[in-house]
Amino acid sequence: MGEVGVENWPHEAPLLYSEGNMAARVALERTVRGWSTTELATRMTSAGVPLNQSAVWRIESGTPRRKISLDEALGFSRVFELPLEELMSPPLEGVDLDARRLLQECVDAFFAHRDASDRLHHALVALAAYREAHPDANDALHQQCVRLVGEDDRYARALWQHIEDGSYY
Repeated sequence: MGEVGVENWPHEAPLLYSEGNMAARVALERTVRGWSTTELATRMTSAGVPLNQSAVWRIESGTPRRKISLDEALGFSRVFELPLEELMSPPLEGVDLDARRLLQECVDAFFAHRDASDRLHHALVALAAYREAHPDANDALHQQCVRLVGEDDRYARALWQHIEDGSYY
């Protein structure tokens, strides 16, 4: 049995992962987020991969298309918060730009909610430790909670329940 080499691979096989896919995905991900080519270039530079607006445009639309270096590919992965493999994959068929924008909004909201839940949990745990060390402050904390939450008593009751439980999860 002979060795399998590059020359033995079928040349007509489609490339699942490719630089061309990445260029298309860069354009799609940038557009979905509502970023200009200038904003993407600025974000890439802030991520440690200096890139100018012209380079972004040539990657997305140039003829011939500008090649993407490995450092740039990793930078795009960081900036878009997507795995490199995902960026090299072709865009999903059957998902138009409006649906992709809505999905991105859901993903962004999901992560914002997760981060806020984590912050709330950590704050509640710290407040529980404070309450344990200062049991005489409990009534004053409850009154301050009601004042800070505001008009809707439901929210004050819900937050105070979490405070009494000492966690959020």
